[in-house]
Amino acid sequence: MTDLFVRPPKSILRLSGRAIADFSMIRNNDRVLLGLSGGKDSLSLLQALIHFQRHAPIRFELGAATLDPMVAGFNPKPLVEYCRQLNIPYFYHSEDMEKLAKEHMDKDSFCSFCSRIRRGVLYRICREHNYNVLALAQHLDDLAESFLMSAFHGGKIQTMKAHYKNDQGDIRVIRPFVYCRERQLANFAFNAGLPVIMDNCPACFQKPTQRQHMKMLLANEEKQNPGLFKNLLATLKPVMAQGFDTTR
Repeated sequence: MTDLFVRPPKSILRLSGRAIADFSMIRNNDRVLLGLSGGKDSLSLLQALIHFQRHAPIRFELGAATLDPMVAGFNPKPLVEYCRQLNIPYFYHSEDMEKLAKEHMDKDSFCSFCSRIRRGVLYRICREHNYNVLALAQHLDDLAESFLMSAFHGGKIQTMKAHYKNDQGDIRVIRPFVYCRERQLANFAFNAGLPVIMDNCPACFQKPTQRQHMKMLLANEEKQNPGLFKNLLATLKPVMAQGFDTTR
């Protein structure tokens, strides 16, 4: 069987390994399911987790799952063969998200609605196949953007959590890339020739979003302040840790 594993750069492995250790993300005998969208971030995380599975002192099992939203222009089916060649257990689920949104979406954005449905599907796959950890590929840029959106539009100091339990308490959700920059993952995915599916949520690219506005704001500020994200990480680290006792 072809091994398509590509070792991520030391910088990515160092930062993700530190996050995994800092937040006690992966423990001995865990069964970890990766939410694999086909974007640069989740494909990079797949390679990082394969590396840790092969070389970390703890033992854990790794699988991957994709929700196909059946949106025109987005076809994640090549991931089926890709994971087969990597010898990664893989689960593929299709859901007509645009139809669901028309029937059930209220005042939420399509992106938020799709994210909520996707999370529910991934939880169900975890339960059906006995995975106790769900790994997601959001990075430091995502957390910074969420932090600004929450402060500017919600009046709250919060962002995505690095490690938490779902509402039912039966699945731990982890984000090993919370210390990594988006450009690191993009460079790795491009240089390694990972099979990135571009615009992996096409419906969300049809018009500018609040998140895109925050991304541009941060990019402009970073030009003036190269240490911006170092400072943001120091600010966000206690916020991303809120609500979870890593001893559990």
